[in-house]
Amino acid sequence: MIAELGHFTLTLALGVALVQSLVPLIGAQRGWHGWTAVAAPAAKIQFLLIAAAFAALTHAFVTSDFSLRVVIENSHTLKPMLYKVAGVWGNHEGSMLLWVLILALFGAAAAVFGDALPPRLLARVLSIQAMIGVAFLAFILLTSNPFDRVAFPPFDGKDLNPLLQDPGLAFHPPFLYLGYVGLSMAFSFAVAALIEGRVDAAWARWVRPWTLAAWMFLTIGIALGSWWAYYELGWGGFWFWDPVENASFMPWLLAGALLHSAIVVEKREALKSWTILLAILAFGFSLIGTFIVRSGVITSVHAFANDPERGVFILAILAVFIGGALMLYAARAGALEAKGVFGLVSRESALVLNNVLLAVAAFVVFIGTVWPLFAEMFFDRKLSVGAPFFEKAFTPFMVLLAIALPVGAILPWKRGSLRNALRPLAAPLLLALALAALAFAAETGRSALAPVGVALGTWLVAGAAAELWQRAGRRRARLARLPRADWGKATAHAGLGIVFIGISTLMAWDVEDIRVAHIGETFDAGGYQITLSDVQEVQGPNYTSTMATMIVARDGKVISTLHPEKRIYPVAAMPTTEAAIDNGFFRDVYLVIGDPQENGGWAVRTYIKPFANWIWAGAILMAIGGLLSLSDRRYRVAAGARRTAAAAPAPAE
Repeated sequence: MIAELGHFTLTLALGVALVQSLVPLIGAQRGWHGWTAVAAPAAKIQFLLIAAAFAALTHAFVTSDFSLRVVIENSHTLKPMLYKVAGVWGNHEGSMLLWVLILALFGAAAAVFGDALPPRLLARVLSIQAMIGVAFLAFILLTSNPFDRVAFPPFDGKDLNPLLQDPGLAFHPPFLYLGYVGLSMAFSFAVAALIEGRVDAAWARWVRPWTLAAWMFLTIGIALGSWWAYYELGWGGFWFWDPVENASFMPWLLAGALLHSAIVVEKREALKSWTILLAILAFGFSLIGTFIVRSGVITSVHAFANDPERGVFILAILAVFIGGALMLYAARAGALEAKGVFGLVSRESALVLNNVLLAVAAFVVFIGTVWPLFAEMFFDRKLSVGAPFFEKAFTPFMVLLAIALPVGAILPWKRGSLRNALRPLAAPLLLALALAALAFAAETGRSALAPVGVALGTWLVAGAAAELWQRAGRRRARLARLPRADWGKATAHAGLGIVFIGISTLMAWDVEDIRVAHIGETFDAGGYQITLSDVQEVQGPNYTSTMATMIVARDGKVISTLHPEKRIYPVAAMPTTEAAIDNGFFRDVYLVIGDPQENGGWAVRTYIKPFANWIWAGAILMAIGGLLSLSDRRYRVAAGARRTAAAAPAPAE
């Protein structure tokens, strides 16, 4: 009965979304205030209805209701409760329901917090948001119904994919979707602005918090996915340039460009057309990511579905919304006159460079991701594009971005002097060069990767600190009084620098040792002595495990005792590798136990991962920077600019 109620509320939500997509839009066009006022309550009702449907599906998973096909395919009575709940979105149907729930959540949030927006703009934004909801609710009900019943329920389910039964991946999809779907708000604001034919500083002030929130959630989601891949898959890496990894990375890059571009619109009323285009493309790449994950056109271990019918439906949604928005952009972008004029050496120019580098980097990733598909379709050739292409094609843009960020942050608006901007950055530059020399001295292979990465990372971190010191007038007492947005920007830039240091040193100084070890044997790996003390069989709640006991020592002193595992999930008949990691500030000792060998030994892999945790620490700092900026009152409300815009007469339709 509860499942039927969930299906019913989901159908009702589609009806409400249809009303919300049409009535306010017509009302805004005709100036009918009663029709315009429908938008906000409809957005709230739509969210409540979808939340009820999501609660019904969660109830089915928690109670192991095996009359629902999706529960049979993705749950089991022995599964721990955390993974029963995570199973709700650990599949195609449930994840799409989470997708529309978050979409409706952003619409309801705009309705709640958008009271001071001009009524016509708010109505149009919520109408566009509802149109996206109509498309995806129809997609769910017609092709991916999570409440599909079976005639003869089994006594038990087939279990969730064992790779997904992990805390890191349990929380990875919700954060990722909050980022993916959050970009729909920037898209809705952009299309609404094109309909009105007006983009100004107040519009940029309104759109920035939504974009910032989406970017922040995407950062957390990508970091969680990378962390999971690092410790769960047992291969010792943090990024594989997998198509699904790239699907989340591309909108993250474009969202970063959009954030910086919106600053120029807000402060100088320049780059209006470009900012609108970025808002459309950022959400467009989110939809492209949804298509990649669910269409089956590109093979990935992360893909949810392999159904051409669903892929065609999503492709149609992508064509209608992004194609329609781009057509509207082509028709109206000429009317978005840029007012701000700026010199070649100015903060505006630095932000333009930032935008170009991020956008081109995103398109490089896009080309590498889809090229195998195009090669097969048009040239009948099976190709794979791997890490070497991405690292060589993508890295130069990130190097240039890292060099430009501290300089651009200090340059004044409109017109500046490069010499004056570089003066407060002299100390960060010297520090970066000194640490690069130290890294080069420690580099046994004489590779430039670690020194360059350390130099760029230090330049970003120290440059962010120098910018704060400059803004405080070089007075310690004034640092605490700086706006949170300034602290947020500096924190995010410093976090990016720490990620640079972590990635470059890990890739340059990584130590790998693969061998067959016997119980009681001690071997050296990267200056550590590893002893395989014991291997035994262990019974878990829904798996059996081959667990090793391995002692890690250095210079005769025991550092830790680790227990790597190889698990077998009998229901899914699938093995997983559970690496054991001794985490440290400067390095990780990473151990993996493999299969037994004919001579009585065990396959053992040992990795020494320098500065590995700096990658995720930097990502956390970037997210904290976004949160600090979001908590700045000037970014939550549009202050005087918003009140002025709300009081201004509506433009002629």
